This record gives sequence, structure tokens and C-alpha cells, in this order.
Amino acid sequence: IDENKIITSSGDSTCIYWDVANAKAVMNFNDHGGDVMSVSINPQNPDIFVSGSCDSTAKVWDIRSGKCTHTFHGHESDINSVHFFPNGNAFGTGSDDSSCRLFDLRSYAQINKFDNHKILCGITSVAFSKSGRLLFAGYDDYNCYVWDTQRGTLLDQLVGHDNRVSCLGVSQDGKALVTGSWDTL
Repeated sequence: IDENKIITSSGDSTCIYWDVANAKAVMNFNDHGGDVMSVSINPQNPDIFVSGSCDSTAKVWDIRSGKCTHTFHGHESDINSVHFFPNGNAFGTGSDDSSCRLFDLRSYAQINKFDNHKILCGITSVAFSKSGRLLFAGYDDYNCYVWDTQRGTLLDQLVGHDNRVSCLGVSQDGKALVTGSWDTL
């Protein structure tokens, strides 16, 4: 969240809000029914975060109340990654069900699904371009796929790794994408 506050996710089905300076847990978030694989802080409101879990749900939390405000269903397997849309009104997810999804907070609904019948493996990581027009997703098939968030279409396949793409990120200025893989590159 900032230099003194972080949110962690855990295999014990919880998220914890920490006071880093005092090395103390401030609040526990306990509503998931499986390992919590990922969290993302809302870029427009740091009191809000989303978590993705092996219970196949994504939950939106308000740190001020300590409660889950929304639970999003739709995935058929573990959600391995969540990432807020740049404007903070939506978030993306990546799952072992071979799909990425875009959920909108205002309509409390899924607004897009990104999948392809030729891609049958899990997604480990997701991130949006600076504008939100592109969704980048790292897959277990050693590739990073690029999706058009408006049309819901597959735009590109980034190849080069020799093992699963385990993480990815977009630079703050939006000019670079970096991928990490089990191939140590």
C-alpha cells in the first residue's frame, strides 16, 4: 500500500494487513475457502484491494471496515492472479481453468472472458497496459498472451521462454513488459 503498510495473501486462506514499521498484523481478512494466491491494491483507492483464491472466487475488500464488499464468481478452478484495471473500476483475473476474466465493480458483473480453445493450460499472472486496452497473461505453456480488453480477442503470443511464465509486470510509464519464468530467465 505504501512504505509502512502491506497486504499479504497466504495458503492459510487469509489476507493480512500489516504495519511494517511495528512488524504487527493490523487486520485479518478471512472470507476465502481456499489458498489466497494473489492480491492487488486499487490504484485509485488504497483502502480497497482484491484477492484471488483457489476457491475460484475473487473478493473485493475494504480495509476501513475489514469486510468483503463483493464476491465474484465465474471461474471453474483456482484463481492464480488478480490485477486492478488502471482506473480502479474493474479488475482482471487469471485461472487454472485456462481463462482470464474482466470483472466490473460498478455493475458487480463479469464483463469479458478471454479464452481460446487452442490454449488449454493455467494462467499464472495477469497485468494491464497503462491505458487498460491490453491484458497481458502469463501461461503454463511457456507463453505470454496479449488480449484486447475491449474486443475480447487474442492479439498476440509472446514466445521465448522454455518453461512456464510465472510472473509478469508492466512498467509505470507503460513502455515495457517484463516476464519471469521457471526457465530462470
